[in-house]
Amino acid sequence: MSIGPMASVSRTARIGKNVTIGDFTIVHDNVVLGDDVTIESHCVIGHPTPLAEGKPLVIGAQSLIRSHSVFYEGSTFGPELRTGHRVTVRERLVAGINLQIGTLCDFQGHATIGDYVRTHSNVHIGHLTTIGNYVWIFPYTVFTNDPHPPSDGFHVGVTVEDFAVVATMVCIMPGVRIGTRSLVGAHSLVTKNVEADTVVGGVPAKRLCATSEVKLREAARTPAYPWMRHFHRGYPADVVAAWIEEYGQPAAPGP
Repeated sequence: MSIGPMASVSRTARIGKNVTIGDFTIVHDNVVLGDDVTIESHCVIGHPTPLAEGKPLVIGAQSLIRSHSVFYEGSTFGPELRTGHRVTVRERLVAGINLQIGTLCDFQGHATIGDYVRTHSNVHIGHLTTIGNYVWIFPYTVFTNDPHPPSDGFHVGVTVEDFAVVATMVCIMPGVRIGTRSLVGAHSLVTKNVEADTVVGGVPAKRLCATSEVKLREAARTPAYPWMRHFHRGYPADVVAAWIEEYGQPAAPGP
């Protein structure tokens, strides 16, 4: 274990093998760090809160948390978590394998995120959000949960199904379900459910076409969606092999 001389690590925190903790980082009591975790400088790990109801912050093996990030106690992350800088994650969030959180993201608590989810910078995940597997969320997207803000009444989160793509600067209203393999266009306000394999866009968002009608610019006759047909970077070999078996080899670039 490598701990920076200016770091503060609780003696009751459970630290795995080959963990690196940077200078000025604070690791609180109720924390579990898996093997080969790296936490850069100026982070707060396991910030105490009664809202965690005593549950620890669990960071899976081979994770990387970049500088100036704050993680509250009570959340659980699978292996290979990756963050940008200045990330905030609240209590009671459960995430799967290889979640990537972009710089300046704000993830509220009591949310569920699947495996291999990618969120770019400045994404806000509201309470009660449910995100499936292999979802892409681009910068400045907001997931809301309060139908009548501000209120102490009924709150309901957004649901995003597997393989969906949410483009930049999208606002999704409480209770909306984004269907599997769908695409939400940039600068959209989504007020109604989005069907699977559908492109929506606008304010308010409306159905534009089936995702199969969108073609790749570099291979004009090839459908851009499902995106698993042509984009494989960063995914495990067995997953990519399954995609190739289902969709075939990626199209070669063309004029």
